[in-house]
Amino acid sequence: MSARLVVAGTSSGAGKTSIACGLIGALRARGHVVQGAKVGPDYIDPSYHAMASGRPGRNLDAFMAGPELVAPLLLHGCAGADITVIEGVMGLFDGASGRGELASTAHVAKLTDSPVVLVVDATAMARSAAAVVLGFRDFDRDVRIAGVILNRVGSEHHEALLRDAIEPLGVPVVGAVRRSERLATPERHLGLVPAPERAAEARRALDALADAVAEHVELEHLVRLARAAPPLPVDPWAPPLVEGPPVRIAVAAGSAFSFHYAENLELLRAAGAELVPFDPATDTCLPEGTSALLLAGGFPEVYAEQLTGNTSLRRAVAGAVRDGLPTIAECGGLLYLCEELDGQPMCGVVPGRARMAGRLSLGYREARAQSDSPVAAAGDVLRGHEFHYSTVDPSCGPDAAWILRARGRERREGFTTPTLSASYLHLHWAAFPQVAERFVAAARAREALWV
Repeated sequence: MSARLVVAGTSSGAGKTSIACGLIGALRARGHVVQGAKVGPDYIDPSYHAMASGRPGRNLDAFMAGPELVAPLLLHGCAGADITVIEGVMGLFDGASGRGELASTAHVAKLTDSPVVLVVDATAMARSAAAVVLGFRDFDRDVRIAGVILNRVGSEHHEALLRDAIEPLGVPVVGAVRRSERLATPERHLGLVPAPERAAEARRALDALADAVAEHVELEHLVRLARAAPPLPVDPWAPPLVEGPPVRIAVAAGSAFSFHYAENLELLRAAGAELVPFDPATDTCLPEGTSALLLAGGFPEVYAEQLTGNTSLRRAVAGAVRDGLPTIAECGGLLYLCEELDGQPMCGVVPGRARMAGRLSLGYREARAQSDSPVAAAGDVLRGHEFHYSTVDPSCGPDAAWILRARGRERREGFTTPTLSASYLHLHWAAFPQVAERFVAAARAREALWV
């Protein structure tokens, strides 16, 4: 079923994640099977969607996947659900820098023909909220703002002032959630602390959000809005099946390495991979029979002491990678393979030293592969994303992984060999299934050497 709605905000920090997670939880408590999806290249918010819904979190990114795949990916992700809650990114109309509406929440709402519920942070505002809603409603009439949820409302009187100002515009106020410290979620340098790192606390916070939304939001009104969304005239995306013998790919997991797009893992399985998770902070060896290694992004800087202390695994990883084990290391995985991270010894495979910096590197990237690797062949062009507060010195090896292009500028980045790709670049493989196929083929070639 394709019942769906978009929870958008007037800006970052308006409370989209809280409202979206509360809505997912409240609908689930009423017996709905709810799918969460996040606009943009986010790993953390989908971890909360997953905990609230009991289903894998999904991403809808019109830059990395391409506009043509957004609706098919939505249908793929919501299979078996009766309603999908799509959480926006930043403000409703904020998209890829310098590219107009591309990859904005508004863009995804249009591509999926979804009604939009606008979250307005009502802190220190009364009648002015109507001007905000009016501007958002009229900025692009192709975006259907079907309702408003007022967030961080101070009192019944405050709510009445806001409703009296907004409702004459013809945009219904479908909820007014009160300010409460119970509804806060801790943050750090890349956003919210991922849900798996604070499972018990996250569960309590999500329960509180679900209770607040159930009490203060008109759930049945939102369900009717979602069900009124028209059918999408596209087929669901599906990972292509690749024939061949199965291979085992070790996948870094645990608190330090939790950044995975669900579709990337599905593509690997469809290509013939058996995915075996391991925790670099606690496991002392790689899984038995490992034919390739996937080191995802995450927060190795937060767990650097534990990673350093696990000497046996660091040595095992270093030996295997140097010996030609096909390896993909994205962002946090790159830091783990460096010589050190903030002075703490890491695996020492990549000839660079990593440290946390005071400046955020953020944005979409067009990436051209500089040489052959487990990810791409030299000359291949992919689309990805960077999001990190760390730096690596030097930033690339003699054979850089990529030439990255953004806002008219190019630079070399990452480290590569025929069996290794280590880079800050995050990739969503849905538009580039050949990445998974290439990686699994490299694992099969590695395994054939042992036979």
